[in-house]
Amino acid sequence: MVKQERAARTRRSLIRAAAEVFAEVGFVPASLGAISKRAGVSNGALHFHFANKNMLAEAVEAEAAETVRRLTEGVRARQDDPLQSVVDATHELMGHLAGDVVVRGGFGLAGDIARRTESPLRKEWQRWVEDSLRRAERSGALAQGVSWADASRVIVAATVGLEVLGGTDASWLSRQNVTRFWELLLPRLTDRPQAGTLVSSGSAAPAPHGHLPA
Repeated sequence: MVKQERAARTRRSLIRAAAEVFAEVGFVPASLGAISKRAGVSNGALHFHFANKNMLAEAVEAEAAETVRRLTEGVRARQDDPLQSVVDATHELMGHLAGDVVVRGGFGLAGDIARRTESPLRKEWQRWVEDSLRRAERSGALAQGVSWADASRVIVAATVGLEVLGGTDASWLSRQNVTRFWELLLPRLTDRPQAGTLVSSGSAAPAPHGHLPA
């Protein structure tokens, strides 16, 4: 049991260290030596858990994707309104991108064309946004002439753009910046009488990782 716990801690340390190095320098320049040094383990320990850099990258993306799944499922569980749930999830995602290095590293890998692999991360986010907007359309929450497909494309494109820009300037991920985005978009998405009840700044408290600049 002690050995298993130690092995699990080492694996987590390696994934976190890999996420940090990938986020800082990119996939191709990152070396296994730099990752093992960052994690405080030997190269042999790294190779015990991961045969190569690709396997490490996949582990980072998988852990980040699981965080995104927990985030979106948690939002949907506590928020019945599909439009508000997308607003809330966007704020939480940006908070994790700002404060969770594994999520940040995972999304960085997703946009690294040098890897030439399809990432589960952006697909995971896109599927959830699309499903939420379908729910909004079925419930009559979307404005006349606005389709769930068009709305989801705009939201996914904007949030991926914020993620990319936030990689070099964290102010793009700030709660204030995301709120401004929704203040502009929500009046276009819905014309229902209760539109004023939607909270552009998010209806929930900031994510625990989201120590964002204002």
